[in-house]
Amino acid sequence: MKRNIAILTEWDGTAYGGWQIQANAPTIQENLQKALEKLCHKSVLVNGCSRTDAGVHARGHVSNFHFDSSIPVANIPLALNAMLPEDIAVQAATEMPLDFNARFDACGKQYSYYICNTKLRHALYSRYSCCEARPLSAAAMREAAGYIEGTHDFACFMASGGQVKSTVRTVYSVDLVSYPICGGAIWRIIVRGNGFLYNMVRIIAGTLLYVGLNKLNPQDVREVLRSGHRSEAGKTLPACGLFLDRVFYEPQIFDQVSQGGNEECNLIGMNRII
Repeated sequence: MKRNIAILTEWDGTAYGGWQIQANAPTIQENLQKALEKLCHKSVLVNGCSRTDAGVHARGHVSNFHFDSSIPVANIPLALNAMLPEDIAVQAATEMPLDFNARFDACGKQYSYYICNTKLRHALYSRYSCCEARPLSAAAMREAAGYIEGTHDFACFMASGGQVKSTVRTVYSVDLVSYPICGGAIWRIIVRGNGFLYNMVRIIAGTLLYVGLNKLNPQDVREVLRSGHRSEAGKTLPACGLFLDRVFYEPQIFDQVSQGGNEECNLIGMNRII
């Protein structure tokens, strides 16, 4: 009997060319499909909720696939993890209706971007964040974040190469949290929205960084949005600092803790994600 299985996957994206299969780099989709082929002895297509870019990490990526194996759903994560590289891990699996699609049924996503704000070089933090030695203005960054929230045309926050019918999106919230580390702090920029354009979160983070460095005033962000010009916004920050935290469905598929939503664990700092 054909089954539709949704899986929750986390990965360290450092060594990968993103989610989608490509000819010149290893990808997450490729590794999942190879593991499923070993498990089922036939080709299986895995549909991802989001096509994350090269170097981007995930705590709560959701994908689905159809197959006719009789393996109990509770055993699927263990079976796949036995065949996956150490930097990719399936955290949960559940049976879904046959018409469920991880991408098209998603109603929102949460991303986090990390900035390591210290003059000291940190061997571990630098792998999962953008490093900035200069002091940042927390008040200015939080004010600017408020202007990004809401429904806007976010064309100014889309990198070239993005192909969409509309650049209008709704950002539900942009929160900034900092955690002390030796010599400075880790900044976590948490963005929730109904959908995101190409490199949108990394450009939002880069724009807030410019505000924190006084290269832009907080009020300038409103004009950047109105202009629609990519050149008016901040730079695109490196992929290494970006995490896909959660994907939202109605009703929700996986619980909040399994999707990286446990704030007690997640908001303490980088020591909990490496």
